Amino acid sequence: MELIIPPDEESLRNENHPITIPFSNPYITAATSQNTRRAYQSDICHFERWGGTLPTQTDIVLVYLQAFAKTLNPRTLSRRLTALKNWHVYQGFPDPTEHPSVSKTLIGIMRTHGRPKDKAPPLLPEDLYKIVICLNEEKMLRASRDNALLQLAFFGAFRRSEIVAICYEHLSWKDQGVDILIPHSKTDQTNEGRYCAVPYGNEQLCPVQALKKWLDQSNIKSGPIFRRIHPEGHLDETALVPLSVSNILKKRARDAAIPEAENFSSHSLRRGLATSASRDGASLPAIMRQGRWKNVNTVIEYIEAAQCFEENAAASILQKVQKD
Repeated sequence: MELIIPPDEESLRNENHPITIPFSNPYITAATSQNTRRAYQSDICHFERWGGTLPTQTDIVLVYLQAFAKTLNPRTLSRRLTALKNWHVYQGFPDPTEHPSVSKTLIGIMRTHGRPKDKAPPLLPEDLYKIVICLNEEKMLRASRDNALLQLAFFGAFRRSEIVAICYEHLSWKDQGVDILIPHSKTDQTNEGRYCAVPYGNEQLCPVQALKKWLDQSNIKSGPIFRRIHPEGHLDETALVPLSVSNILKKRARDAAIPEAENFSSHSLRRGLATSASRDGASLPAIMRQGRWKNVNTVIEYIEAAQCFEENAAASILQKVQKD
């Protein structure tokens, strides 16, 4: 194989000369998750639809940022800059986003047009119980699937991509419940595998019994356990898509007349587990282990948001004033 020496940085700046890779390398593609690749592809398409051409220059990037400063979330613009950076770097072109004026402009946009993150409200166990009651009354195959899906997603604190990827072969039944293998997840990009132990519950909520009931009724013995059900009632062979988790949760929450049903997302299940477990006295390490969180600040943020009126400094003053 011929050894190709790429041009140095100085020559790249003087010539619009891409680095030529003599063979395809699938491992470069595998180094980035599919979700990230899709997001970057969407970002590049947005830039091109706006009128940008590739490769581009710093001046064009600055115009692009200003064009969408008022309409796009600054975090979205930041990700699009990353997509443009990666495209140029891996194609061998000079990075048009590395100039200090680009980062300075983005900081200015954040200070001027920054907005709070949209946060899905947590689903509380009492609301989950209302959903389960409605599902038990329905007596349909779809209801049995949704019951197992929502209970398992809540008590396992599963991400939507994780819950729909569970296969029958990943289940290991124990006396205390079920141990579920997660071969790949957002926080396990190298496929080392993680396990999530989901225990038996009680008469009100029991994810393990709900799962067993669903598997018995669906007669699933291999492959994905949460699958699409056709309108005529036919069970598909393929797994649900991740977006289905949010749609199912919203529909079932509406049916149970739960406030804020339209604001729920699949993330409400993970938030609900973290906030409820903390409220009931679970330790921070135990919560992080159940949800496979690596960033302690993320979990603390969930807990503090749910407990903002507990041990509240202002409340202690107000209570004293009322007594006086």
